[in-house]
Amino acid sequence: MKSKKLVCGAMAAAITLSVAFSGCSLVSTLNEEDMRQTIATVNITTSDNIAKEGLADYTSAIKTANITKRDLIASFVNIGSSYIQSGYSYADVFNMLVDSLTSNEVVSQYATLYLLKEKSAQDSDILETFNSFSTEVEKYEFLLSGETSEGDGEGEGSDRILLAKYDLYSSINSSIDSLEESIIDGEDEETGTDSRTTPANADTLKEDYLPLKDGQLNYGIYTGYEGYLIGDSGIYKDDEIEGSTRETRKRAYSAFIANLKTNYLISEDDDVVDVLSVSYIQDEYLTRLQQQVINEYLERYSKTQEALIDEVVDGEYVFLKDRYETDLAAQEISNDISSFETTMGNLSDTSFILYAPATDETDGGTYGYVYNILLPFSAAQSLYIDSSDTSAEYYFMRKDILADITTTDQRAAWFNGVTDYSFNAAESSLESYYTGSNSGRNYLFFENNLLHSDRYEELDKYAGLYTYNGTVRENADGTYSLSANKLKIDDMLNEFTAYINFVLDKDAASYSFNDDYKVTSPEDYYTAETRDEEDEADRKIDYSRFVYATGKVEFEDKTLGSLFVKGSDQYKALSAVNELQYAYTTDTGVLSEYIGYSVSAFDTSYIPEFEYAAQKAVEEGAGTFYVCAGDYGWHIIYVTATFDVQGGAVMGENVDWTAASVNQDGTFQNLYYNWIKDTTLSNITTNRRTLIIDAFGGSTITLYKDAYSDLLELDA
Repeated sequence: MKSKKLVCGAMAAAITLSVAFSGCSLVSTLNEEDMRQTIATVNITTSDNIAKEGLADYTSAIKTANITKRDLIASFVNIGSSYIQSGYSYADVFNMLVDSLTSNEVVSQYATLYLLKEKSAQDSDILETFNSFSTEVEKYEFLLSGETSEGDGEGEGSDRILLAKYDLYSSINSSIDSLEESIIDGEDEETGTDSRTTPANADTLKEDYLPLKDGQLNYGIYTGYEGYLIGDSGIYKDDEIEGSTRETRKRAYSAFIANLKTNYLISEDDDVVDVLSVSYIQDEYLTRLQQQVINEYLERYSKTQEALIDEVVDGEYVFLKDRYETDLAAQEISNDISSFETTMGNLSDTSFILYAPATDETDGGTYGYVYNILLPFSAAQSLYIDSSDTSAEYYFMRKDILADITTTDQRAAWFNGVTDYSFNAAESSLESYYTGSNSGRNYLFFENNLLHSDRYEELDKYAGLYTYNGTVRENADGTYSLSANKLKIDDMLNEFTAYINFVLDKDAASYSFNDDYKVTSPEDYYTAETRDEEDEADRKIDYSRFVYATGKVEFEDKTLGSLFVKGSDQYKALSAVNELQYAYTTDTGVLSEYIGYSVSAFDTSYIPEFEYAAQKAVEEGAGTFYVCAGDYGWHIIYVTATFDVQGGAVMGENVDWTAASVNQDGTFQNLYYNWIKDTTLSNITTNRRTLIIDAFGGSTITLYKDAYSDLLELDA
């Protein structure tokens, strides 16, 4: 199986340098001496605000930081080249990078002073000890010693020094991985270009994940040279490229070093066999240590703000209660239907609709959200489809074509596309997964997320146990030969209900066919009241005739709060249907929607068949599904959430803000608390960083534009 390790981190972009610089004279104009030029200096100890914050006693720890042209080029390699490929000018990108480098240095220096001040309360000699070290790496390792983040490592947190090392090591391995893959696959081999949207968190590493064993970092760099062999690499062995040998790894590492040398990021004097002694790698490690100092400061600062959010007075969370009332009042101001329908599109477990506009009884109705699995006409069938034709004769003809629609699993791109996400579940530790009635169905996707939850994020609203519906054969070259099973609408309905029941582990989903769909003549498509009208323009289409089947997934709690609680039946059903969307729908727009398309109780922009079926399904509540015919094909419409519009607070009305309610999983108060806490702390730390830059930047930064003016003129 091919490695599923993603190329990530700052170092990974080094391999794309020559591509990013293609078509310009940048590489040819640079040389080693040029790269040593200072483009900016930063020293915040010259700021008047140092004394105001009580940091003056610690300024001896800060030396003027010299940002070099090599730093700027390295930053361009890491992140800037992607902006060029997105259409930004070189001048804009390099100016942005200079601002980023100097701003980050300002925050790093401030965080260093702050931590020294904080730690001096327990160690009066900390400043003297800090200054006694001869290298910046030693200083920052000393400053971070004993500090942990609230990550996912062993124990209470993740050691910040080890986090810095792991980030560096994994980035180096990722860069070499990409080069080694090209060596193994061959220069002339074509890679897949097809893609299909993947669920949220696919192959996403957990923030602050740290592989430890007996308190030590269980991860090492693999270059193929002594000291950096696969046996020394800890859990990297799980990520080793398929077909890798010590020789191919050495060749890939040599190419990695060659890229750095070509662009003057390392010196000819560096001992490249010992990767950790390379000057550029040491600089990258220092950068990561400094970032951990910033992270430690921001974490300490956020904890002081968190205490304000968690303040309890007379048994209630006062900050939370006041914030709710403020948010509710703000939504009450925009009290027209149009604004409300716009707000509907933003509903999630981190963005709540608290208020619906007041309506009279004739205007009130049920609003909701639906998933849409679209099974389309084939290209040949589409030749007979005319969306401008709304006659009963056309619909009668279309009915026969709909009966012949076949669909197949659309996830071929997850095998042979840009990234191979597939794995053979029969060869994994999974004990149970859905195969339908086909015992040969064994291939699933996103092995990292499903089987390595300690390291990778959980897939969001995606059960992950629905095997590829067809046969799979892995070829010698690593590609796959696929033969998808063909399903008609009845087959699809059986798959739909069977998989939901599998995920819920009970018979919760069922459906029945709609007798109104069984028309025997074109006239049946008109409503009974207008069918006999002489003027055809007066005849009205009966859209109930396009509903093929209706069904229900039974679960007790249908509140919006339950929808967002992982483990609830409502969430599990949603996750099963969402996965089936990824497997079958050709309406790819819905794949990026959080809980589906919003459905108004009034006129919509959807085709009339879909509008009718969706609104009827929404009226019946969450868990309802309708199958309807349309000019795009079959629509399987599943209702994820509903609520009535009669005015008043839709979520959180008449709740209490006691600790018991706020801390209970699944309650509105708990969801709202977590949202407010996360967003508030995120905003606070972002704003705090901006305030530090504003207060301690400016005159403390000196730019030497002549040193990098050639880079600003590359567009000319």
